[in-house]
Amino acid sequence: MDNKNNPVIIGAAQFTQRKNIPQPLDSLSLMVKTGQMAIEDTKAKNIVDFIDAIYMVNISSWSYEDAPGELGKRLNITPKEKIYLPDGGQSPQMLVNKAAKKITNEEHRCVLITGGEAAYSIRKTFKNVPPEYWPKKEDPKYINGERWALAQDVINYQLFFPTTAYAIFETALRASSGRNIEEHKKYMGKLFEHFSKIASKNPYSWTQKPFTAEEITTPSPENRLVVHPYTKRMCANNLVDQAGTILIASEKVAESLNIDKKKWIYIMGGATFKNIDEIYRRPHLDDSPAAREGNRLALEQAGLKLSDIDKFDLYSCFPSIVEIFMKELGITDDDPRDLTLTGGLPFFGTPLSNYSLHAIINTVNSIRENPSLKVMVIANGGYNTKQSIGIYGTERPKIPWGARDDSKIQDSILKEILPEPIEKANGKFIVNGYSIIYERSGELKRGVAIGTLENGRRSIAFVTKPELLLALDTQEIVGKSCIVQYDPRIERNIIISIE
Repeated sequence: MDNKNNPVIIGAAQFTQRKNIPQPLDSLSLMVKTGQMAIEDTKAKNIVDFIDAIYMVNISSWSYEDAPGELGKRLNITPKEKIYLPDGGQSPQMLVNKAAKKITNEEHRCVLITGGEAAYSIRKTFKNVPPEYWPKKEDPKYINGERWALAQDVINYQLFFPTTAYAIFETALRASSGRNIEEHKKYMGKLFEHFSKIASKNPYSWTQKPFTAEEITTPSPENRLVVHPYTKRMCANNLVDQAGTILIASEKVAESLNIDKKKWIYIMGGATFKNIDEIYRRPHLDDSPAAREGNRLALEQAGLKLSDIDKFDLYSCFPSIVEIFMKELGITDDDPRDLTLTGGLPFFGTPLSNYSLHAIINTVNSIRENPSLKVMVIANGGYNTKQSIGIYGTERPKIPWGARDDSKIQDSILKEILPEPIEKANGKFIVNGYSIIYERSGELKRGVAIGTLENGRRSIAFVTKPELLLALDTQEIVGKSCIVQYDPRIERNIIISIE
């Protein structure tokens, strides 16, 4: 039987607000603008009468009492469901997958998904005002989903900084690849050079200058060292003003609105999974079971193999997450397919949790230009914690949305959690991954390592001695044995020597 409830994207729009305009739009107004543009993109006169849900990605740069409700009023939409999420880069694709299920089950006729940030303009306007004094109007009743809860060890060792966590993954990946420090530096530079080149050709990119591998990896006054082994150009840039909106409806609704079928983009497959929250309680620092299982199930739903995917947009806040996705999907270093349509978070820009909505919009536009394309988008949130995958094309999914229960697979991922780390560690410590935080001047500030003790339990430790910091900066330390001691004065573990 012909299923007319298959979800299709029927409207898409994005906007980048450039620097130094006289009266910049705030975050919500940017979403109003792209919402209007997405509605116009459908060329359906009365489509607002069919939009019965507004799904909004978290706004980090400003605060509103009821952002989805205010957006609805300004777009003349009366939604029966409003979703506003906590922060998380997996959110855009996760919301698409959620909308696809609801539409398939006839719970909604048309869903508007949007997100936007005016971080650059707001930071410039409030340059001398601490963020704690900015207006806070967020109404908790519109928060849907799980908020991040930081474990005490994350706080104690400052692993809540994404730069530090992803750099630890990077050193673990470097060691498992067999590349030395210099070889891996060149590898990361080459990887992100390609992202930068694509961003330079994207009219919506925040940074439209292409950078060479050397310009990306070599420290300079404009490209300072942030953490080992990352420079500024290898890190997500969240000081941007960008917004995007898409509209998803059923085939039945799209037909009733006489929307040109050439505009229809099918959500052929998708999945959302999470890894173990605490990175130091994961069996490995260089993998993602969530991405592995999500990729498998999304391809199965779409009726495709990985070789059928023509292009990807892999979340790219730092090189390590791209490398992890490549590893889990089985993408080789010499694979000729583009790993981004958008340009990546350091170069296209990072409207905080909303980057992947731009990836989806670019995917829609690319497939409309070339209907034979099959594109996979992978969105990522937290510290390689949550991944949401979507596959897009001009064909219906092989397995309808809403017909699959992923709970057993999710449980199997989480049950691999390791015991709590040893709080007061003393003895031999095999390093599993590490990083160094640099001063803005480029001087070595402090190192942090995750490792395994002789009893098989994990622990975390700081590195503070100058000679040991220099060793971490110039030698491969992953896999090496260190001596760790608990320091009661600072209530932290300290690495005192490297064997």
